[in-house]
Amino acid sequence: MISREPIPSSELIINSDGSIFHLHIKPEQLADKIIVCGDPARVDKIASYLDSHECSVTSREFHTVTGMYKGKRLSIVSHGIGCDNIEIVLNELDALANIDFETRMIKPDPKKLTIVRIGTSGGLQDESPIGTYVAAEYAIGFDGVLHFYGAGKDVADRDFEKALIAGLDWKIDGLKPYVVKSPQSIVDRICKDDVLRGVTIACNGFYAPQGRRLRWDLADPTLNQKIQSFEHNGRKITNFEMESSALAGIGAVLGHEVLTVCCIIAGRKAKKMNTDYKDSLDGLIELVLERI
Repeated sequence: MISREPIPSSELIINSDGSIFHLHIKPEQLADKIIVCGDPARVDKIASYLDSHECSVTSREFHTVTGMYKGKRLSIVSHGIGCDNIEIVLNELDALANIDFETRMIKPDPKKLTIVRIGTSGGLQDESPIGTYVAAEYAIGFDGVLHFYGAGKDVADRDFEKALIAGLDWKIDGLKPYVVKSPQSIVDRICKDDVLRGVTIACNGFYAPQGRRLRWDLADPTLNQKIQSFEHNGRKITNFEMESSALAGIGAVLGHEVLTVCCIIAGRKAKKMNTDYKDSLDGLIELVLERI
């Protein structure tokens, strides 16, 4: 139900220049097609492909460039690392599109944004080796963010969740995984023969949550092995990263068309890492620019 009351200034924070609090961009500076990425420097890399630039705004880890690419108006936004940052970015992008900043009222006809995240990831299967492009057709959340949204339960795949918890013999107290399917429209548009339709886990950390052990013991030392062997309706879990679940979940709650596509740069099963992955990522950037 759309609220008929203005949103208080403590809930929707608008800067004195009329921009949204964290991103520092104004409604007219946002395109309907958006590419997001973790690294602020990657925004400039993606923006180098644009034919023209309208604006470039930087605030904290959030860097935004809006411009034109082959007749398409695009915004490119960095979100930093983690689902908590994605939660901020998605809500502020939605507010820019669907709330009137003058009246602080929700607009009666919500706008659907198309948002594609370009990221890097660790592969978990033989079929997703280093260099593979993997789209999160299904996103699994080890982060908990979606549980704070009332409509979160309505966008989750409950059967997949139950199978996952049972199949992993889940032992992490106080945290329940969730699963969200990305919209088929954006999956079909982005995924051709050169992009694997995968199942991606977003973790709430880089080390222990992804099974990396340095100077500490893991709560479940066998979790990664169980993840690699898990299968549901013929689907295996393909890769780890840190943002896809919150993007998919909150995007679904807000009614946007969202998808995460990653370049595999680490083979977790083979215990190999490619730190010189820039050329592979360039190919993914070009692919998303053409298909978004």
